[in-house]
Amino acid sequence: MISFQKTFQTLMPTVATLGIACFAVATASAQTSEFPNKPIKIVIGFTPGGSTDTVGRQIAHSFTRILGQSVIVENKPGANGNLATDYVRRSPPDGYTLFYTSIGHVTNPLIYPDAKYDPTKDFTPIGQVLSGPNVLVVPANSKFKTVKDLIDYGRANPGKINWASSGVGSSLHLSGLLFMQLSGVDMLHIPYKGAGSLMPHLLAGTVDLSFPNLPTGAKLVDQGLLRALGVTTKSRSSAAPNIPSIAEAGVPGYDMTTWYGLVGPANMPAAVLQTLSKAAVQTVNEAEFKDRLLAQGFDPKGSSPEEFSAFIQAESVKWAAILKEMKVKIE
Repeated sequence: MISFQKTFQTLMPTVATLGIACFAVATASAQTSEFPNKPIKIVIGFTPGGSTDTVGRQIAHSFTRILGQSVIVENKPGANGNLATDYVRRSPPDGYTLFYTSIGHVTNPLIYPDAKYDPTKDFTPIGQVLSGPNVLVVPANSKFKTVKDLIDYGRANPGKINWASSGVGSSLHLSGLLFMQLSGVDMLHIPYKGAGSLMPHLLAGTVDLSFPNLPTGAKLVDQGLLRALGVTTKSRSSAAPNIPSIAEAGVPGYDMTTWYGLVGPANMPAAVLQTLSKAAVQTVNEAEFKDRLLAQGFDPKGSSPEEFSAFIQAESVKWAAILKEMKVKIE
């Protein structure tokens, strides 16, 4: 007969292993169910004060109230958002470091050799927050009164028109690239380190045109400092119904929509992702937040993680083709 002592000694390793496994599961479950139990950080890859930063802070304020935990914004500008992207990519996937990102999330790896990340595999999509147009603007005293004026002159004078963007790979840059591709106008690109730094030169007429976000451009148009020729989305914006779309103004098929959304590091726990997704959807659907976006010309989204993931993949395919054709690559 096998003694009780020998049987106990034989079973001890198995019991211990099961005990450790159960403890680990219980601990992980407790950590997930308690989320969030410390401050959450929303990282933004641009300087404070711009439209990206402003909306990001509105999201943080709403999340603080919804989740019952402090949510702060941390600005990490540089390399068109690449510094912030890499920081979030390398952060623990525990839901406490999020990234309020934009269209550059999918285009930067196609342009910058140092942006060694996959926008789908290296991040967990939480939800798209908004989309909206940029606007083609020229100085108030410009000889270009319409998109047709611009195209006619540009085709007759290749390379004589210069245009400014907030950096290679930015939504302003992408708007200009698409315009050149579809209009057949060859223009000289002048990249700046942010929209704020290019505006004085645009207002002074040092550069001929640019494609800022609608809230930024429309404000200066209303003040009589700039002239708007067209919005970049395929149809007019409800926030600026008097500005035609570039497509209807003379460039058929033109459609450049800038967008923003929340992502986290890859492999976030499902329960944490669900909590954050619900908070994002609730934020976008709140009347005050939605009205503020609509007034600025943005279209509130509030998509699910699955919808945002599919959207990011589609955007990656679309811009890979455009950037390849335009031969845009920083060596």
